[in-house]
Amino acid sequence: MRLALRPRSGCLVLCLCVSVFTLLLQSLWVPLEMTQDEPVGRSPEEQGQRGLGLRRLALRLEALSSQVQRLSRERDATQPARDDLSLLLQSLRQDQEGLVRLIEGELKRMAQKLDQISHHHHHHHQSHTPPPHDDHRPHTGPYEVCEVPMDPAYPVCAEKVEFLRARWQSDPCYAFYGVDGTTCSILTYLSQIEGFCPPRLGGNHSALPWHQKPHSYTQKAEIRASLSSLYEMTSSNSGPAVRFMRSRVERMSEQWIQAGLRMRQSRNKTAAPQMKVLLYPGALSGGAGQRFQAMVERGGPLGELVQWADLSACLTILGHNLTLSTSQHHLHSLIGAAPGRGSCPIQRPLTFDLIYTDYHGLAHLQGAMGLAFLHYQCRFRILDSFGTEPAFNLGTYARSHGYKTLWGSWGLQPLQYMTMFPHTPDNSFLGFVSEEAVRQEVREEELEPNFNRKENIAVVYGKQDYMWQGKSGYVEVISEDLETHATVYEPPGRASTLPSFVINHGLLSQEHFLRLLRRAKVFVGLGFPYEGPAPIEAIALGCVFLQPRFDPPHSSDNSDFYKGKPTTRQISSQHPYVEDFIGKPYVWTVDTSNLTDVREAVRAILRTEVKPFTPREFTCEGMLERVHAYITHQNFCSKSLPTWPPEGALRVHLGPLGQSCVSVCRRSSMVCEPALFHYLNSPAAFTRLGLGCSNMGQEVNHLFPAYNPWGRHCGLQQEPLLFSCAGSDPSRHRLCPCRAHLPGQVALCPHCL
Repeated sequence: MRLALRPRSGCLVLCLCVSVFTLLLQSLWVPLEMTQDEPVGRSPEEQGQRGLGLRRLALRLEALSSQVQRLSRERDATQPARDDLSLLLQSLRQDQEGLVRLIEGELKRMAQKLDQISHHHHHHHQSHTPPPHDDHRPHTGPYEVCEVPMDPAYPVCAEKVEFLRARWQSDPCYAFYGVDGTTCSILTYLSQIEGFCPPRLGGNHSALPWHQKPHSYTQKAEIRASLSSLYEMTSSNSGPAVRFMRSRVERMSEQWIQAGLRMRQSRNKTAAPQMKVLLYPGALSGGAGQRFQAMVERGGPLGELVQWADLSACLTILGHNLTLSTSQHHLHSLIGAAPGRGSCPIQRPLTFDLIYTDYHGLAHLQGAMGLAFLHYQCRFRILDSFGTEPAFNLGTYARSHGYKTLWGSWGLQPLQYMTMFPHTPDNSFLGFVSEEAVRQEVREEELEPNFNRKENIAVVYGKQDYMWQGKSGYVEVISEDLETHATVYEPPGRASTLPSFVINHGLLSQEHFLRLLRRAKVFVGLGFPYEGPAPIEAIALGCVFLQPRFDPPHSSDNSDFYKGKPTTRQISSQHPYVEDFIGKPYVWTVDTSNLTDVREAVRAILRTEVKPFTPREFTCEGMLERVHAYITHQNFCSKSLPTWPPEGALRVHLGPLGQSCVSVCRRSSMVCEPALFHYLNSPAAFTRLGLGCSNMGQEVNHLFPAYNPWGRHCGLQQEPLLFSCAGSDPSRHRLCPCRAHLPGQVALCPHCL
C-alpha cells in the first residue's frame, strides 16, 4: 500500500495518520502481565522484543508528529484526501497480524518523504537567504536521504536518532550544532559531535571536537617568590567574598613566600609540570552566591573562603597557571560550553588540567558540559568541608542501600573530594593554613617583652546569637574566673540578647579578632559551628580551646546539621580533629551540663602555661608539601591501579567485629589508606592473615574485603569505587590497609614523597 504525498496536501494527512497510529499503538501497548489473551507459546524474549519494538514505534511516532507539526506550520494545509484515509484504515483492519511490520514500513517511507520535503523546503529558503558561515553546521545536500545505519559497534545510534527527532528543539544547542530535525542533520550531529553513530564521510571519532588531545607539558612549575599574579587575577572581582580571600592572602603573603623559598632549597631538582588550573567556587555564583556573599559581612560562614584563599596562594607559590571564576556565564566561556541548556558537549577539548570546585560548581559543570562532563570528570577536585564517604558517592549503591542524600551520588573517585580536616581518609585532606602567632612580631617582641603576655580573658567562639542559646549557665561559670568577650554580630537598633557580663565587640575584622585572641587565655566553644578553622588559629596564638563533649555523639541520626550530609561519622565533640590529633594541654573537652566539671577545667587551664602550637599540616610548608604531592602523584584519569602511596607503606590489619577501618588504623596510631585496598582484595590476602575460607565471593559492598567468622565466608570487593575506610558491621572483620604518617602531616607517609 502506498499513500501519495503531495507537498501541499501531505502534511495534514500525515497528522491524521499519526493520530490513528497512536491510538492503535495504545491499544497494543499494554503491560505484559495485564494481557489476558496472550498466546501461550510466546517466550519472555519474544515478549520483550515486541515491547521494545512498540516503545521504539512510540518514540518514532513522537518524532514524526514533531516533524509534521513543524512542516505544517511552514505550509498551507489543504483538505486531505478522504479516500486515501479510508483505504488506509480498511487495510489496517484487515491486516491485524502484520500490524507492527506495516506501521514500521509506512513510518520509514513517511520519514524519508518528510526528509525530502524538508530538504526541498530548506533549499528553497536558502536560495533566498544564504546562511551565515558556521563551522559546527553539517553540510548535507538538498535532496540527500539518510538511512539510520544498523552497526553493532554503535548499538544506541537508532535510539538516539529517535530521541532527537522528537526532542531536537528542547535545547537550542542542537540547532547550534546544525540539527534541523532532518535525519541527515541528526546523523551528522550524532556522528561528528556525540560519537553515538558511525563516522560519516570518512571521518573518525578520535577527532570529536571536545575530546582531549594528548598533553604536551612544555613548561615546568617553578616555585614563585611572589603572589603578584594572584593579586592581578583577583583585582577585577570586587565581591565581598573575593575581597575577603584577597585580604587574607595579602596578610599572610610573607609566610607563603618564605615557606616557598625554604621548599625550593630543600627540594630535589626535578620540577613538576606546570598545570593549567581553574578555581571555580560554585557557592559564590548565581542566586546562592549572592546570598552567600551577603552573609560574608554579617558573620556568615567563612571557613570555605579561608580554604579557597589558601588553595589559591598555595597553587600560585607552587608555580601553576591559575584562573579564578565566580560566575556561571564566565565558566561557560572558559570551558567552551555550547549555547543552550547543556544537553550537548562542549565545543573544544577542555583546556584545564585540573578544576577545583565544590558541590554547587559540580552541578554547574554538569549543566554546561553535557557528555563531556563524564569524559573529563577525572580532572575535577571537589572542596567538600565535611567529606563524602564512598557509600554515598556511588549513586546506584546509595539509592539501593539507604545512603541517598541531597549531596553525593556523583560517582567520582572518593579521593577527588578534598576536606577541611582529615575527617574520613576516604577523601583527600586539603586543609588550610593557620594564621600563626609568630610572624613579623619576633622583632617587636625583642623591643617589647610583654607583647604576647596573656590576660585573664576568655573569647567565646560564636559570631551569631543563636549559637549562644541554652549556654548561659556554661558561659557564666567561665566568667567567674575569666573576663568574657564575644564577637557577635548585632544588627543596628536591636537590643542585645547576650548576658550582661559579656563584653561584646561586635563583628571584628580578622586582624582585630586575632589581636583579641593574642590577649586571651581561653577560646570557648559553644558546640556550634562544628569543625571550623578558628580553634586551630586560637591554639596557634597560644590560647587553650575549651569545647563541649557530645554524648551521645552528633550524627545524621540526631543532628539537623549533619542530616543529609554524605557521611556516617559520629561527632564526639565540637571539633573532633583538635580533640584526637592535638589534645591536652591545648584542648579540653568537657560535659557542659556538669558545671562543676567546667569550673574545674577552667581552673586547671589557668594553672597551665601553653606555648603557641600549630600542627605542621596547618602551616604554609605543610600545605605546600601536601598539595604538591597530590598534584604530582594523584592521577584519577589513568585506568591502571593506583601506585601512590607505594605498596611498601601498607600495614594490613584485621579489624575486630563491628569496627571501621578508620578506628582500626587509628588505634595503632596509623591512618587508613584507601588507595592501598586493592592489595587486600584477593584470596592471597586472607591466606596471609591465616583465615581459612570455606567460600570466597565477590560482592558490591562498601564493607568488603571482609571476613565473616560464622560460616567462614570471605568477601571480595567487586566495585573499586566502594573501597571504604568508613563503615562497620557487627558480623564482619574488615581487612584494613593502614599506613604510618609523617609527624603532624596525616596525608603523607614517610618515604612517600
